Amino acid sequence: MANPTRCAGCKFLRRKCAQDCVLAPYFPSSNPERFACVHKIFGAGNITKMLQQLPVHVREAAADSMFYEASIRVEDPIYGCVKIVSQLQQDLFQAQSEMAKTKAQIAFYNAQQQLNQQQQNMVDGVDDNYQQDLHSESSRLGLDDHFYSLG
Repeated sequence: MANPTRCAGCKFLRRKCAQDCVLAPYFPSSNPERFACVHKIFGAGNITKMLQQLPVHVREAAADSMFYEASIRVEDPIYGCVKIVSQLQQDLFQAQSEMAKTKAQIAFYNAQQQLNQQQQNMVDGVDDNYQQDLHSESSRLGLDDHFYSLG
């Protein structure tokens, strides 16, 4: 039994659209340009074969991928998706490079902070030792602790 409305594929190919037409769910009659584009690159027989060989649950993604590949190939017949993939790889490399640079800057900043903290601890330690030495000396001399705590 034929579909009451033919899919874009069957309209394009001027044939009846069967009830179980593999093209109908992915190439509706409301979007004939989609099938025309995919047909131009892959051909109707290849589209049908590819979809039939796939499990039903991945066919929609495959049809979308075919359309994407075909539309890019129509736009750029020489490089097609390769141009986009190359650009994305360059963008990824640049982002990774920037991330490595940022991580190095963070590591440098953290090392500086740690060094500053160590230096401050050393200064504080010297001050503490000086205060302890002063306290010990004043105690030895019998001077009033209260006197030194005021100053």
